[in-house]
Amino acid sequence: MTESVEQVAEKLGLFARVGLFYRQVVSELRKVVWPTRNQLTTYTAVVLVFVTFIIAVVSLFDVILGRLVFWVFG
Repeated sequence: MTESVEQVAEKLGLFARVGLFYRQVVSELRKVVWPTRNQLTTYTAVVLVFVTFIIAVVSLFDVILGRLVFWVFG
């Protein structure tokens, strides 16, 4: 019968568990497909434009609702 990772980790000492965790993190990071500099620049620009657009929309709603409230309640 094979043991799960959790069962093996419970049998190990503290430093062995920390080492196992570190090896697993490094293993997972090697699987990551990192973006190129061009992709990263493009994605960053898209996010900044989108956030700026959302800020503008929310600010517009705030101004409109603020004027509406002042008009209703004087």
